[in-house]
Amino acid sequence: MSEDYFLFNSEASLASAGSVSWQSPSNIALVKYWGKHGEQLPQNASISFTLSNCHTTTTLHYSPKESEGFDFEVYLDGKKEDGFEPKIASFFKRIEKYVPFIHKFRFKIETSNSFPHSSGIASSASGMSALSLCIMDMERVLHPDMTDAYFIQKASFLSRLGSGSACRSLKGPLIVWGEHNAIENSSDLYGTPYPYEVHANFQDYQDTILLVDKGEKQVSSTVGHGLMHGHAFAKARFTQAHDNLVQLKTVLQSGDLDAFIALVESEALTLHAMMMTSHPYFILMKPNTLEIINRIWEYRATTGSKVCFTLDAGANVHVLYPKAETQEVQHFIETDLSKFCQNNHYIDDCVGNGAKKL
Repeated sequence: MSEDYFLFNSEASLASAGSVSWQSPSNIALVKYWGKHGEQLPQNASISFTLSNCHTTTTLHYSPKESEGFDFEVYLDGKKEDGFEPKIASFFKRIEKYVPFIHKFRFKIETSNSFPHSSGIASSASGMSALSLCIMDMERVLHPDMTDAYFIQKASFLSRLGSGSACRSLKGPLIVWGEHNAIENSSDLYGTPYPYEVHANFQDYQDTILLVDKGEKQVSSTVGHGLMHGHAFAKARFTQAHDNLVQLKTVLQSGDLDAFIALVESEALTLHAMMMTSHPYFILMKPNTLEIINRIWEYRATTGSKVCFTLDAGANVHVLYPKAETQEVQHFIETDLSKFCQNNHYIDDCVGNGAKKL
């Protein structure tokens, strides 16, 4: 399949104003993607848990206009947010040949997050996927015979053009993005549901996000991905990620929690190692990030718990654990780990099933 599959082929047009709302979750990668090529294509395949409570709600208001060019305003939590406009303009430019009708409308984009923006909980993933779903809802009015499968596939395709990881947020509980010879139907163009058996140990998995730093990240993910070009260890990293996804496939089927822990934590630390060894280099972890990691290791060693951590490109820590351990691990977080969070703030989340129309 090529990008041409998603080209818009219709003379139909929307003549009236309207609005549509979607809620789309964030996701947390188990095998990370870091580095891209072409137009938002991944250098290696990745797999993620779709989250549930960490989500973005977006309402897209549209009204017909006569003038050419993009015309939109963005509001975050009811406040006009001019800082988002360059990213949305870039997104619209990338997707215009696939949804050319966007030129014919004036948009008001109202969005809100259930979590702090730009603090390492992949707000771009939930935000861009929610906006893409709204745009696809407009296209479905023009193509009423569109199948649900095509709707989701193209929405994921559009989401990727806004933020790579956004293509993994539309469905759940496990989504693969990136072509991989061991994963049937996997694609660089959009995210696909993980198609194989998943052991009961990994169903209803829990994720508590410890908000170590709720401020803006030191470096954007876009900049970070760009630093993989010419990185001394890039080729080895892409091979490692490829091999880890093969290994994780076996782990998810067998239910081996110890192997899951070792792989997921290694992936998290490798992601940050790539940032620390790029040029220029960055350390996105904070002292409290490291303190939390060490406390998790100590807790696991003394209790036999199967709790583990992963990280995105930021300071916050995702604490992953089986549902059966919810009471014990959440007590550990409340009494021991929460003091390392900014204002003792953390978010209890769990694996979810993707976006929903409101």
